Amino acid sequence: MRVMARRRFISLSLAACAVGAAGVIASRAREHDEPGGIAYGKGPRQRLDIYAPEPRTRTNYPVVVYFYGGAWQSGHRSDSRGVAQALAARGIVTIAADYRIYPETVFPGFLDDPAAAVRWTRDHVREFGGDPGRIFVMGHSSGAHMAAMLATDPRYLAAQGISNTSLAGMIGLAGPYAAIPTSDPYMDQIFPAPLRQRALPIALVTGNEPPMLLAAGTADTDVDPHNSDRFADALRAHHDAVELKKYPGYDHDTIFKSFSAAPNTDSPVLADVTAFIDAH
Repeated sequence: MRVMARRRFISLSLAACAVGAAGVIASRAREHDEPGGIAYGKGPRQRLDIYAPEPRTRTNYPVVVYFYGGAWQSGHRSDSRGVAQALAARGIVTIAADYRIYPETVFPGFLDDPAAAVRWTRDHVREFGGDPGRIFVMGHSSGAHMAAMLATDPRYLAAQGISNTSLAGMIGLAGPYAAIPTSDPYMDQIFPAPLRQRALPIALVTGNEPPMLLAAGTADTDVDPHNSDRFADALRAHHDAVELKKYPGYDHDTIFKSFSAAPNTDSPVLADVTAFIDAH
């Protein structure tokens, strides 16, 4: 059995794991199209990996459920490794979840999977040292959109028996919260016109949202950083707790790639994310 240990954490996968009295004690990491991972549903893309801080002697680590970007059309949970490793090394149990993408599903279907991943996390994360009462949702780009949808539209988590107000917080990296990108030719299929208004987190704010951290790079040309400005304004207008962080010179990819570089350089994004989690 191959153990994947980096700094102070282990990436866990129940497939091919040794389980003893203390729970899961080792794992074999799998990538790309191999099955691997932990199933939170029946579909091949309904799987997740866990990055747990070491040593696993606590049961109250904060928890992040992270969703990668990919324009709702591509991506794999292995794309989340840099973010997950950096967070786990700082004492945060991190769940990297796959989810169904276009053309297998379209809005609102692809939001059922992130909600189910949060439910699985709530039910099982204590086994990995995490606090089920302190779960944050986090994502980059389209993953940030999905995290924000879980935080603003209560229907998806409610279908899993969870209130969105029970989330400890939402962390969005370069998310499209106020407008669906129009340059992609598949957006009309992914977000059918009659449903599009219900696909914008900014239109769903009621004042009952969990605390949010919105991070955006000023040089982002893929998702206009004004999405974060407008979303933050809407949250403040409803007296929600929100922090808006802008990073000069950061583009769409720099903002999450900075997590991978964190062991060798200071990442202001990672510092702000961990400070937000510590504060909530």
